[in-house]
Amino acid sequence: MTHQSQKSATWFAHHYKKASRHSLYSICLFILGLPLHLLVLFMYIKRKRSIQADDINYDDQRGDEDLGRLRKQELAKQTFFNEQKTGKETEQIVQQRFRQLKVEAQEKEAHQTGKVRLTFKQEIASFLSKPKGLFIGIVLGFPMFLLLTVYAYPYVKYIFDRFIMMLFVIAGVTTVVFSILHFSSFNPAVNILGAQASAEQIENFNRVYGLDQPYLVQLWKTFQGILTFDLGLSFEGREDVASTILRKFPITLQLTLLSLALAIIVAIPAGIYAAVKRNSIYDQSLMFVALIGLSIPSFWLGLVMIMQFSIHLGWLPSTYRASNSLSLIMPTIVLGTGLMAAVARMARSSTLEVIGEDYILMARAKGLSSRHVLVKHAVPNALIPIVTVIGLQFGGLLGGAAVTEKVFNISGLGSYIVDKQFVPDIPSVLGGVIYIAIAISIVNVVIDILYTFLDPRIRSKMKEY
Repeated sequence: MTHQSQKSATWFAHHYKKASRHSLYSICLFILGLPLHLLVLFMYIKRKRSIQADDINYDDQRGDEDLGRLRKQELAKQTFFNEQKTGKETEQIVQQRFRQLKVEAQEKEAHQTGKVRLTFKQEIASFLSKPKGLFIGIVLGFPMFLLLTVYAYPYVKYIFDRFIMMLFVIAGVTTVVFSILHFSSFNPAVNILGAQASAEQIENFNRVYGLDQPYLVQLWKTFQGILTFDLGLSFEGREDVASTILRKFPITLQLTLLSLALAIIVAIPAGIYAAVKRNSIYDQSLMFVALIGLSIPSFWLGLVMIMQFSIHLGWLPSTYRASNSLSLIMPTIVLGTGLMAAVARMARSSTLEVIGEDYILMARAKGLSSRHVLVKHAVPNALIPIVTVIGLQFGGLLGGAAVTEKVFNISGLGSYIVDKQFVPDIPSVLGGVIYIAIAISIVNVVIDILYTFLDPRIRSKMKEY
């Protein structure tokens, strides 16, 4: 039991020293373990005074000898280099070197006597390396040890860092969007009550929704609402914003995920095959089609598809109906067209870059089949930039779904934000944007995690920190 306690204490002390080298983690450790740090600080000051009391005695005679020697050295140096310095400047230089000499002598004496000077962080690590110190540390700073446990495991730390970054992104998006809406020229009270509303009615409206309060107070209440999942009531219709968004967000997310799946299934194989058949008719035709796909506006493509497949042929419904799964086919194709084109081009260029590498040529020289080289060596390395593009385009799909939703009369989150923007209905717009920001941030975290499985270099770097 004692051996296990000592092993645990050494383990935590080691990871504390590693974590304290990073400024952000060092600050977090200090805040989370503040009582422990204050206790060790008291012990550190006491120990430092004890060592200073036992330092070598720098008597007057030795000090005068060293000062005289340093003055002669400085004057000789000035004469040799023909430097012109006043007596005051010379004395300042001599005193500074004398202090350095004294500190060096004290450090040397401390090492010779075994009284090694520790920094404050080293003192904490030394305190935690003992089972008794570990027990006291856990009692005084339990949250700090939770953070150290997270830091000790590279994969957990990697995911934890990404989630912390996600929180900062959400906070930044909230601040920017709220500020834009707050300082916009639109007047929500006038837009909702009408131009004929009296000053008393407008004042009452602003008081009910808190619009008469200072900017910082409103921003703080917005953050409180996000933390408590209470986004308030909309200005228009007095609907619960969180409940409304939860009703509208699933269809937008479903449409986006279907478009993303279509792009992955179609574009990645097509782009890789185009790279293998470089400069062939297939390659040139695919790149031409991809360029067209990037150039066509989504609203125009949606209207053309409605005219052709709904009005002329009658194959598909022109508007979305939850009870009819066929009504999602055209919106999915329209929203996914631009993504398919971007992913296909990236898959082609990334595969072309990889198949020209030396290790691919070496694999072929060993007699491996072209299919084996492509599947086992080329494609896994080509996936990293492809995954990056997919992650970036996902955010564009969520944000750009509003146009497609309007064309096909889909009551999703995108069209909801557009409708509320012109009021402006601050709680509704802010809530919708925050939900989209959270979804995009989660996708980026997933993409970052995928990197660790696709690229062994990232895994090796994770274990270094």
